Amino acid sequence: MMTPARALGDGTGFVMGGSGNPIPPPTYIDNVVDKFLVPGGYGSYTPEGLVTPEQLYPLTGVESLTLDQSVDEGVTILNNAITSQIPDGNVVIFGYSQSALIASLEMERLAASPTAPSPDQLAFVLIGDPMNPNGGLFERFDGLTFPTLGATLYGATPADVYPTTIYTIEYDGAADFPRYPIDLLADLNAAAGFYFLHPTYPDLTSAQLDSAIQLPTEGPTLTTYYMIPTENLPLLDPLREIPVVGKLLADLIQPDLTVLVNLGYGNPDYGWSQGPANVATPFALLPDVNPRTVVDDLVQGAQQGVQDAIAAVKSSAPPEPSMSDLSTLMTLDPLPALMHAVHTPASDWVISPETLASEITNVANTVSSVLSNDYATLLPTADLALALGITLPAYDANLFVDGLEQGSLLNAVGDPIAADLGLVSFGGFLELIAVNLAIDSTLNGVISVINDLLRLIP
Repeated sequence: MMTPARALGDGTGFVMGGSGNPIPPPTYIDNVVDKFLVPGGYGSYTPEGLVTPEQLYPLTGVESLTLDQSVDEGVTILNNAITSQIPDGNVVIFGYSQSALIASLEMERLAASPTAPSPDQLAFVLIGDPMNPNGGLFERFDGLTFPTLGATLYGATPADVYPTTIYTIEYDGAADFPRYPIDLLADLNAAAGFYFLHPTYPDLTSAQLDSAIQLPTEGPTLTTYYMIPTENLPLLDPLREIPVVGKLLADLIQPDLTVLVNLGYGNPDYGWSQGPANVATPFALLPDVNPRTVVDDLVQGAQQGVQDAIAAVKSSAPPEPSMSDLSTLMTLDPLPALMHAVHTPASDWVISPETLASEITNVANTVSSVLSNDYATLLPTADLALALGITLPAYDANLFVDGLEQGSLLNAVGDPIAADLGLVSFGGFLELIAVNLAIDSTLNGVISVINDLLRLIP
């Protein structure tokens, strides 16, 4: 249950969008203000959309700014906005996803400035924060850089600089990444969570927000952390879309799969790390879990899965057809429409020169669009392959040396394996989505071309 954070009095609320949303529309601003700023005690603040680049190569296009370029420009814009507004009153900053990165780096910048606003003048509210100290992808692999993608993993959001509230959806791969990425199921589920859950923060219902759990912290901190539980594993969302049997199968395996996924967070009962939320927590190799506990949970999960599947069957049983439905079906006769199409005079099929030119243009535009989409998929794929083929081996070598310096051969060998599983599975899942979207776009383009060509046949 959310409780109001310390408010700063009347002031201005700068609202930033996420990647692909550089200019926050009024509906978005109203939505996030009502759901995240008002509960924090900032309802009297005047909201103002702050335009930032919010580009992310390759997800926002092959000609987009890289993450590092976009974030750097965003930090400058945010810093200028804060500096110009603070003399006129208090300020609260709202950041989502990439703009949460911008806000976090601005905190670091202000912490090093002798003329920075005081904690009584400035506050932050962040959602889907990739720099979330205990769960953010950018802290799990702090310091890792991908030059071919122009992306740096910046570390953790400062916990003790300004009053801050951070909201995270359970299994959101950007903000709630597994601490033990050697658990491949947890990695894949986090990747699915990034795709299915990360974009949904502005659409959370009141019931979901009311279910938010305040996470424990350690020592002095100015930040409050909330975890919003997720009902279903995002990894099973595609399965649930299969007609008839999808939901049944998902309900059957979800309880046991949840146990196996949650092991990646260190506790089979929770989909987030149980450590202090304000402590920067990088990935680790193996969780400290009692095997007997896991076995017991799997047995209980199997029983629960059977019960859930039976309930799904009962709830999805189709209704018995009524006599009126059958009589209506008997009256449906497609033959007249087919006969009308067959006997349409050929003279009605004559194509004017204007129509011919228009259809040829449509074909050319569609082919151009298909080729452009395919190029937009292949170029980032090559950059991702270079990142995994060049950057990861160097990162693995550093992890190996670190393990030896710690005197642990297990960590020296295991940490690179765990890191690779987490990063490759996450990146590979997203690449699979991108390729699937490209294939879908290509097929739609081919169908469109065929339809255009058919219209040219007299």
